[in-house]
Parts: sequence; structure tokens; C-alpha cells
Amino acid sequence: MHKACVRRDGINPKREQHMEEQARIPLIGEKAPCFIAETTQGPIRFPEDYKGSWVIFFSHPADFTPVCTTEFMAFASMQPEFESLNCKLIGLSIDSTYSHIAWLRTIKEKITLNNVSGVEVTFPVISDLTMEVSKAFGMLQPSASNTQAVRAVFIIDPEGIVRAILYYPLSNGRNMEEIKRLLIALQTSTKHGVATPANWKPGDDVIVPPPGSCGSAKERVQSPD
Repeated sequence: MHKACVRRDGINPKREQHMEEQARIPLIGEKAPCFIAETTQGPIRFPEDYKGSWVIFFSHPADFTPVCTTEFMAFASMQPEFESLNCKLIGLSIDSTYSHIAWLRTIKEKITLNNVSGVEVTFPVISDLTMEVSKAFGMLQPSASNTQAVRAVFIIDPEGIVRAILYYPLSNGRNMEEIKRLLIALQTSTKHGVATPANWKPGDDVIVPPPGSCGSAKERVQSPD
């Protein structure tokens, strides 16, 4: 009888390959995976419910954990700023909707961060007990944890295209101001066909690509803009 090959660490290479295939990260420039999910704000259909809007889709390891709590308070506090940029927030963890609701209620009623309290999280938080959405977006990384999503961030444009991907380890919280800066940079590049240099901030100079023809070069020189 043929025996399956098993490494010294006890993992079957074929099983590991299958796990890697399940955890494949959607690439920048690809369509974001479609899904239907139960959330704290009721069921959502992605991307149908978000057409015409930018989306910041982010995962967190678990409810009621200190780092995740600070992140959710920060995202919720900045939600009006993201909405003014035509951007909606979606959170996710491998916890139940009941757990999410209890946690968000605790955040509002009992948690104070940097002298800020009473923060209400109103954006949807996906209950991904089956891990289907997490796997579709490569949010599960076996080397970090088989049961918790890492801190992933996907910035998705109004056409449902993945425009940026950020990954943070379980131990370190995200910088929401940097996520907002990157969103604005992407929107600026999309609208004006420009690139943004290192440490760019809204209002700074941008990089204009070289003209593609002599005619384009002449138009650019003569243009008052």
C-alpha cells in the first residue's frame, strides 16, 4: 500500500498545498471575491451592495482582545472621514454575530481609549464561523494561526477591483491614518492618472507620467493646468 508522504513536522505536503491554495491572496488588480455574509448590520452581498463605493475590508483575529478593540474604536471614530471619501468599512472575524454584538456593546458602554469613550461601531462586522470569506481573501495564514484571521486590509475600488493589500501580524495594530492616506492616494491616482511619491500627503506634489506622444507633450506644455 502506498503511504502518503509526511514531513518531520507531521504535515502532509499535499494537505499543506491544499491549505495554501485555500489561503491564496487575491492579487492587486484582480476582482475581489464575491460573497454573501451575515453581519452585525444584517446580511450583505459583496460587491452588489457596494457598487459605486470604495471599500476598506479588514479582518481581525478575535473579539474582546485588546489590540482589536483599539482598532475598532479607531475605525469607528474615523468612519465619517472615510464616508466623506465615498468609502465604506467592512470588518470580519471568525466569531459569531452574538459575540460581535456583545463585544461592540462592551466597546460603547465600558471602554475608554485616549480619553474617548462611548464609541459606537455602526459598520458591518462579518460573522465568518465557516471561514469561507477568510479563505477566499487569504486572511488565514497557517504559520500564524489556523483559527484566527490575521490583520488584513483590502482597499477595493468602486468597480470591485483590489487596489491595495496590507497585512499586519496578530500582535501589532494598524495605523488608520496611513490607511486613509493610502485611500486618498489611490483615489488621486485614479482620478488624475498620476503617481504619488514617498511620504506623499494630500496636497503634496504628484508625479505626472511622461507623455505618450509628441502631440501629448505639446498639449501638456500649452495647457494652463
